[in-house]
Amino acid sequence: MRSGSSASKHTRSPGTDGHPTANDRTLAVWVTPPHASLTLFGLRPTDRVRRSCPEAEPFVVSDGPPDAADAADTDWLVVRGDAVLDPRLLAALAETPDTVLVGRPDEAAVTLAAHVRAAGLPAATAWVRDGKPAEASVRSLGPDDLVPPYDTGLRKRAPALARLVGSEPPRELEWSLFEAAYKGVTDWVTRTLWPRPAFQVVRACARLGLSPNAVTFASYLLVAGALWAFLGGAFGPGLLMAWAMTFLDTVDGKLARVTLASSRVGHVLDHGLDLVHPPFWWWAFGVGLLRAPVGTDWVETATWICVGGYLVGRLLEGVFLAGFGFELHSYRRVDSVFRRFTARRNPNLVLLSAGTLAGRPELGLLAVAAWTVASSGFHAVRIGQAAMRRLGGDAVTPWEEDPQTS
Repeated sequence: MRSGSSASKHTRSPGTDGHPTANDRTLAVWVTPPHASLTLFGLRPTDRVRRSCPEAEPFVVSDGPPDAADAADTDWLVVRGDAVLDPRLLAALAETPDTVLVGRPDEAAVTLAAHVRAAGLPAATAWVRDGKPAEASVRSLGPDDLVPPYDTGLRKRAPALARLVGSEPPRELEWSLFEAAYKGVTDWVTRTLWPRPAFQVVRACARLGLSPNAVTFASYLLVAGALWAFLGGAFGPGLLMAWAMTFLDTVDGKLARVTLASSRVGHVLDHGLDLVHPPFWWWAFGVGLLRAPVGTDWVETATWICVGGYLVGRLLEGVFLAGFGFELHSYRRVDSVFRRFTARRNPNLVLLSAGTLAGRPELGLLAVAAWTVASSGFHAVRIGQAAMRRLGGDAVTPWEEDPQTS
């Protein structure tokens, strides 16, 4: 997602909800001035709206409605300047004309935003800026009505954030944004050990103006450093660099989401690195062992099991994604739980670190090889069970879309 100001054209198909639809209408945004100068991760609420709607034109920040009398083909997204809204809400509202967004009763039970035609701007002033209820002819939807509770991108059941600045202490509001940026299905190190320190580092990076891509670049350097150390048998320093990289891997993604600075280039850099580097680490660790006095005949076999098993595991995940349209780890609750410990990078680093701390790094590699085989076997069985379920006529969907099916 990039910030910008190019015109945005939204083409809508004929509606079935009784509301007129229009083709090739320009989306503009009007934000009422915030009531406070508070910034969250270095961004004012109005900046967050701008980054959530990068192609809107014009983007107006004013106390009163802009003059749009001649803009008959323009839709306006009117947003409270002191509202902190999940970008999913603004995206959904942009596609839902003649609708106002109201906060949850326990958070901010007021009108937070509205999507109106140009002629509706004067009325929107009363709804959004003055907090008056919308007309009966205009739909009033809450966050849970506008956006499904299951976030497919982050693979979790997460109600969309909709708060007002001042509704809670700034640090707690930043923590809410940070928590919302976490994926629901990930390993236990990322979800248990990293959040608190990563939150502090993300706040510092945002204040310093560091970009997520700069953090990702530092991760590339650490990947190369760990690889070089493993090849030379310097397992302790290599593992320290590897753990530092995994920490920054958490930081860059969260920094991108909380500052709404995600980009296609950043996505490729981050996920490309995540996908490629682990088997090279396992190979280098094995080569380092073979060069050291602890090298044994089975070390080479264990090394290739780690490398090949990683590729098989990724292949199994790809097969499931291609066949069912969502991640294997989101299939049932047991798959989400197993993802916390499965033979991915961070759990494997725990095994390698334990062996190295015990003075037996070769046993750490052997443990990784054994756990890789076990994990791949588990995933293969789960794919077979999902396929049989579909053949039996049952739907195969992520369990958190309907937790009762877990």
